[in-house]
Amino acid sequence: MAENARSLEILDAGALTTIQDLGRPGHAHLGVPRSGALDVPALRLANRLVGNPEAAAGLETTLTGVRFRVSAALRVAVTGASCPVRVDGRDVGWGTAVSVPAGSSVEVGAATSGLRSYVGLAGGVAVEPVLGSRSTDLLSGLGPARVAVGDLLPLGEPGTTAPAVEVARTSARSVLTLDLGPRDDWFHPEAVAALEGATYTVAAESNRIGLRLAGTAIQRVRAGELPTEPMVLGAVQVPPNGQPVIFLADHPTTGGYPVVGVVRAEDLAACAQARPGDRLTLRVRAAARAEPGRPPRS
Repeated sequence: MAENARSLEILDAGALTTIQDLGRPGHAHLGVPRSGALDVPALRLANRLVGNPEAAAGLETTLTGVRFRVSAALRVAVTGASCPVRVDGRDVGWGTAVSVPAGSSVEVGAATSGLRSYVGLAGGVAVEPVLGSRSTDLLSGLGPARVAVGDLLPLGEPGTTAPAVEVARTSARSVLTLDLGPRDDWFHPEAVAALEGATYTVAAESNRIGLRLAGTAIQRVRAGELPTEPMVLGAVQVPPNGQPVIFLADHPTTGGYPVVGVVRAEDLAACAQARPGDRLTLRVRAAARAEPGRPPRS
């Protein structure tokens, strides 16, 4: 990196901080997961607040935040999970653009509501893209490694777009809408009917690949396994123990367990912000059954 280049230095990477943009959709036929921000509306908003294109790369933190120093004056905005934000130890606003002087440290604190915060930086994180994206993919290993202490991340040049002025809101949704299919016929009709209004607890083993739910087992009527078939974002796969797993952005592109339904795209941000122990309720929309020929999301 050239001397005096715009950059940020990671001082504390927190539990898990990654670089994310809108991912690599359209490469699933090559076995490449889509990856990208789990809470897409939050990343888009963070970018608008600092005057970036919505697809620019920012930081996705997990629960405990991140701390970094900037080499040049720039605008920063934090969205997604609500949390304290400090510049050189001084409290500043969450969900709004903040002007940060050159050499200052920025602390994105532990989440007080939700799980993942998004840090928009004017100019965006400008690491080398892989297959058109700067996103870290924790399953396939594509893209940059997870952020670590001492990393020096390059920043792009700020654009000329005026920063947006918007009211940021956290996702407080706890209801997920499910379109049944394509393999709901692998399960007892009573078990499928019971999904309407069923409440599940988010398991601690959840990650960027899948949101694991614990609750009433979804019982099958068929034994054996399916031939491996394509998987889409939001697919609710049910392994033999009957506990559903909702596929998130780093999900594998294929799988062999039956998919009882698909969570609608507008509810995936709630999945991104759900903490272990949170309770989520399912609502089934059988009329919009997810057929095998339905256009995939990845």
